[in-house]
Amino acid sequence: MGAYSYQALDANGKTVKGVVEGDSERHVRSLLRQRQLKPLDVRSVSQKRSKSSDTSSSSPRRLFGGGGPKLSHKDIALVTRQLASLLQSGLPLDEVLQAAATQSRKPTIKSLLLQVRSRVLEGLSLAQAMSEAPKAFNGLYRAMVKAGESAGFLGPVLEQLAEYTETSQETRQKVQTAMMYPVVLLCVSMGVVMALMAFVVPKLTGMFSQTKRELPAITEILIGTSDFIVNYGLFVLIGIIGLIILFKQLLKAPERQLRWHRLLLKMPLFGEFIRVSESARYANTLGLLVKSGVPLLEALRIASQVLTNRVIQDASKAVAVSVQEGTSLHRAMDQVDEFPPLVVQMVASGEANGQLAEQLLHAARNQERELSFTLGTMMGLMEPAMILFMAGIVFFIVMAIMLPIFQMNDMFR
Repeated sequence: MGAYSYQALDANGKTVKGVVEGDSERHVRSLLRQRQLKPLDVRSVSQKRSKSSDTSSSSPRRLFGGGGPKLSHKDIALVTRQLASLLQSGLPLDEVLQAAATQSRKPTIKSLLLQVRSRVLEGLSLAQAMSEAPKAFNGLYRAMVKAGESAGFLGPVLEQLAEYTETSQETRQKVQTAMMYPVVLLCVSMGVVMALMAFVVPKLTGMFSQTKRELPAITEILIGTSDFIVNYGLFVLIGIIGLIILFKQLLKAPERQLRWHRLLLKMPLFGEFIRVSESARYANTLGLLVKSGVPLLEALRIASQVLTNRVIQDASKAVAVSVQEGTSLHRAMDQVDEFPPLVVQMVASGEANGQLAEQLLHAARNQERELSFTLGTMMGLMEPAMILFMAGIVFFIVMAIMLPIFQMNDMFR
């Protein structure tokens, strides 16, 4: 049986959409009529829709064109948690997939799970079926599922995977929230200042133009800045947006991206934040894979793919090459000199006492605590810096306006 997407009319003449499982399009249309629905369009979600030509029958079968849908971390965590709970309750795999698809309210997830179920019923393993939708299930996910199936502990492995996904999402949200606050504060503050300079300051300084007295230098600077913003502010804004777009395009070149990521790591405080964040992600992923039974070399290859900084990612690939050549993991990590010494020491301890996975996960927790501390330090420095910056701008505007007024008062005494 396969999954079919449909469009149909209900009893009130309203168009409804959904996904249903059936043996063929005719079978699906019959099922829809039994539900008092008039089918308008029924298509298999696995077929490729092309405006020019049909796909070749000799091409390998995929669940979706283009590698499948890309699910959010929240959706992946929810689906994984459901699969783990249902499997540990003793249900067969096909019934687990069917139940999880039924519980999902999103058509994309529902059709994906039904297609995975159809491939499992055809004789593929769960990991093999998921490999046909690589955008939905990444290499880490598939490797852990494969290891869980091989060891016969798929339910517990999925439970660990769900916890990992949820923890990663919480860390990501914590970082995004922490970084968003100063950015929003800066944008709002600069917006208020620009509005003052463009609309308020010209009206206040207009009266100074009627006097022939020489204005203080600070007032002349304020008037000049205000005139520039009024006359050229829009062009400056367009130029800034254009520079940002150009910068992003330039970073698509691997050489420039590598130089930029190397520069980021050298920045005070911010570079340490990136290094700790990447190290925590690397140790957590590697520890989880090793604990699930994934071979170390494959785990090292997958763990390097979750890193976002090119410098540290290249270092992790060099670690995998060194380990393949016979070097111990902690020596290989020490040689690249990109991972914190504490992580390297804990890896060495894990290799010595045969508890590598546990030590990696412990190192990841330590790095996450340090990440929280670094975030707190950054926020503690940024908030007063922003307040002082805005206070300085406001003080400059007030003094630039008040000084000529004081001079005018002295003139009439």
